[in-house]
Amino acid sequence: MRKRIPLWRAAALLCGGLVLSGCSGTMGAAGYYWQSVQGHLQIMEAARPLDDWIARPDISPALRARLALAQRARHFASQELRLPDNPSYRRYADLQRTAAVWNVVAAPPLALTLHTWCFPVTGCIGYRGYFSEADAQAEAARLQREGLEVEVYGVPAYSTLGYMNWLGGDPLLSTFIGWPEGDFVRLLFHELAHQVVYAQGDTPFNESFATAVERLGVQRWLDTQASPETRAAHAASEARREAWRQLTRRTRTALAEVYADHAQGRVDDTTARERKHSVMARFRADYAALRTQWLNTPGTAVTPALLGAYDRWVAAANNASFAAQGAYNDWVPAFVALHAQHRGDWAAFYDAVRQLARQPQAQRHEALRALMPDKETPGA
Repeated sequence: MRKRIPLWRAAALLCGGLVLSGCSGTMGAAGYYWQSVQGHLQIMEAARPLDDWIARPDISPALRARLALAQRARHFASQELRLPDNPSYRRYADLQRTAAVWNVVAAPPLALTLHTWCFPVTGCIGYRGYFSEADAQAEAARLQREGLEVEVYGVPAYSTLGYMNWLGGDPLLSTFIGWPEGDFVRLLFHELAHQVVYAQGDTPFNESFATAVERLGVQRWLDTQASPETRAAHAASEARREAWRQLTRRTRTALAEVYADHAQGRVDDTTARERKHSVMARFRADYAALRTQWLNTPGTAVTPALLGAYDRWVAAANNASFAAQGAYNDWVPAFVALHAQHRGDWAAFYDAVRQLARQPQAQRHEALRALMPDKETPGA
């Protein structure tokens, strides 16, 4: 029989454990607190064990096959990647919507520094999640009135850092169940990685670590578990993603140089804004060229829906967009190098990352900087 926990205690654990949520905000502390609790509990209520779904006669053959693949991937994650063997991702929920939560990110007009929200368990994080898109847009409007650049985007999954395993764990969701196989398993590995190591208040460390695990893990999956067709499709999409990463990395580097000159007094506000405008114009021109290349090159895995998503991101791109993207990517090469140092021993790798997480943030970042190939600087 499952142990009962008082509602106030469950709510506190849930709100503190949600990576993409917090416990204060424009709707009032109590209002935000309860939207986090209620939103997650609704997802938990909708979740059922994978075996129960697979046995249902009213689901499509495609969904049944994908849920069976999810069981294989979940076993692989624990056995091969040494990710947590717990209740998470052994159930499935059909949310009947396009996103699990909607994130709000914000940054100043002349900096790539994410605005942060601080919470008891997760510390200060550079994004804030809402189970209602309208609530996310309201928070974004408030931040815009304060002069910040803002982005709101849908998130297909989030992690409760293992805090909710007593209640059944984080479930698989309809928001990403139909993704291509490689993308599906990499997201599963990413979310499980958040349950391995979490450094309070260090979003770039946490997200880059999880991204490194997903990239290394999906390659292992493809090499040992996937069909030749799946490997070919993933290689095509990864080539497209890498071209996109290079484009956005160049842009972040150029913006960072402009903002550093401004912060150090080498240029005034007007000059900095003019240079920023030029960088963004170059970014959009380079994207237009890349888009044409994708359309004219067979096998680039660019569907109309995916192309539309890129188009919308580019049209709305601002400091918040680039800063949030950097949080997921900047330290990835350092973590990949650390994994290689431990010769692919996942347990030893995780121990080394835990040791980094226990260090003060400045010391932790210095250690990661030393691991970067050619001593690259994040954002460069």
